[in-house]
Amino acid sequence: MNRPSVRGPLGTLSMLLSAALLAACGALNPSAPQAPQPPILSAPPAPAKARTGEVAVKVIAINDFHGNLMPPAGGIKLPDPQAPDKTITLDAGGAERMATVVAQIKAKNPNHVFVAAGDLVGASPLLSALFHDESTIESLGLMGLDLSSVGNHEFDQGIDELLRKQRGGCHPKDGCKGPTEFKGAKYQYLAASTIDTRTGQSVLPAYAIKRFDGVPVGFIGLSLKGTPELVSPTGIQGLRFDDEADTINRLVPELERQGVHAFVVLIHEGGYPTGGINDCPGISGPIVDIVKKLDKRVGLIVSGHTHQAYNCRIDGRLVTSSHRYGTLVTEIDLTLDRATGTLTQASANNVVVRPETAKDPRQTLLINSYQQVAQPLIERPVGFLGQALSKDGGDRNEGGGTTMGQLVADAMLAATRAPAAGGAQIAMTNIGGVRTGLIHREDDRVTFGDLFAALPFSNAIVVVEMNGARLQQVLEQQWQNNDAKWLPLQLSQGFSYRWDKRRPFGSRVVPGSMTLDGKPISPDQTLRVAINAFLQVGGDGFVALKDARFVQTGPVDVDVLEAYFKARGATRVQPTALDRAVRVDR
Repeated sequence: MNRPSVRGPLGTLSMLLSAALLAACGALNPSAPQAPQPPILSAPPAPAKARTGEVAVKVIAINDFHGNLMPPAGGIKLPDPQAPDKTITLDAGGAERMATVVAQIKAKNPNHVFVAAGDLVGASPLLSALFHDESTIESLGLMGLDLSSVGNHEFDQGIDELLRKQRGGCHPKDGCKGPTEFKGAKYQYLAASTIDTRTGQSVLPAYAIKRFDGVPVGFIGLSLKGTPELVSPTGIQGLRFDDEADTINRLVPELERQGVHAFVVLIHEGGYPTGGINDCPGISGPIVDIVKKLDKRVGLIVSGHTHQAYNCRIDGRLVTSSHRYGTLVTEIDLTLDRATGTLTQASANNVVVRPETAKDPRQTLLINSYQQVAQPLIERPVGFLGQALSKDGGDRNEGGGTTMGQLVADAMLAATRAPAAGGAQIAMTNIGGVRTGLIHREDDRVTFGDLFAALPFSNAIVVVEMNGARLQQVLEQQWQNNDAKWLPLQLSQGFSYRWDKRRPFGSRVVPGSMTLDGKPISPDQTLRVAINAFLQVGGDGFVALKDARFVQTGPVDVDVLEAYFKARGATRVQPTALDRAVRVDR
């Protein structure tokens, strides 16, 4: 068979798959490494007629899959073939069709490798998140994924949970909830820049070496340096996230000493392009500066994190990204010089996972086995919605509020307002914790699966106490890194303030503008505020919340939102006015 073998932790297929399907996937090795040793992969030798001075290689790449086993809502926007100045929305994606696309690309060249640039799991729909993303890890293993860098969302539940996902075993709290025992990822996670401060070593292998017809290629995988700003600090205690370019440049000579002269980087950091999915007339963002700092011997960078699609040349190197949620697969062609072992040519094409693509029957069997367990919960009705709610796009005003974010904050306040529930007067949530909006169905029905897609992290709601001065300090932390990042908090009804970007950084909130139920909030006024546990420990850079006095812990956010809908019975929930955070310089 053509699939390369991997020295590393390997998973299993569902027991519901037939013996014939197991045979088609090859023998599996359940052993897991006890130390982050670089895996060495091997492709089958090319036919004799192909043994020339060059070796052609296929690299198949994805990023930011986020557990979207089924086609994601919203698909992908593409130019309208009938009117190029307009766009159409294509219902692309889904593991069943993505697996077919991957197999078709593999069939073109026995020298192939399937890689990813992180965030394969985390912030996932219920079909994956209900099982701690074990269903997604099995699905990607069944597709033949070989290597992936570690994204920030792989750290959502902490380093111990990431290592369990790699090595296998039941969840320490919830046990094994899937149809079979979880044996861990068949692919190898790479984490070159994530350092255990006790040992000084990376928590997972820094790189892997794969040989194509005898020519070695080094694959370096790493997360973004800013990961600590995006995940709960409690889950990454004892870890250090080093500079991306410095890490890569340190490892290139190490790999060269092992006879490797061609280098590919899998990095969970990206950019913001202009143009279509397969061109790049302009790109900005962190990936540009990172690539420009890289050792010139690095010829291909597979990137992610920004959920964009691009096919770029930056500083003479090929840089790719395949959108998000499995809507695209990047097909990359490399040419290696057999004599020198160097990469001489690289080109790429982002392939749309189109809805008419045939479904891989093995993926269908695997997904069905998980759906049988999850479907009753996914389809459970929770209430009714009058019109769609969004977390961004047209529903986000200049002040930073969104209709979906405000709904979540209102639900949090309703759940914690009673004295016995904490006595909260205000609720706030981070925009990143609200992953999507709510679609509107013809029958106005809302399901638990809809709510879980919006709030997949299961963050507990916490009531804390602070004065008005501390609250204003929290609001100022929405503008971070001297305006390099804006993370608008979503506010509950009754609380409002005004802000002015013309004012100095750190003093954007207009003095005296904070009000509660129409009354000014004084600096020494004591307030009880409902937030989520991620914010309580300083997540997203809101470090001012770490010193707020703890009052009480409540239920998790998705249960709070379900209760909010159920309390309204047959009444349709409607979007609220975006007038809580008001920008005055526009």
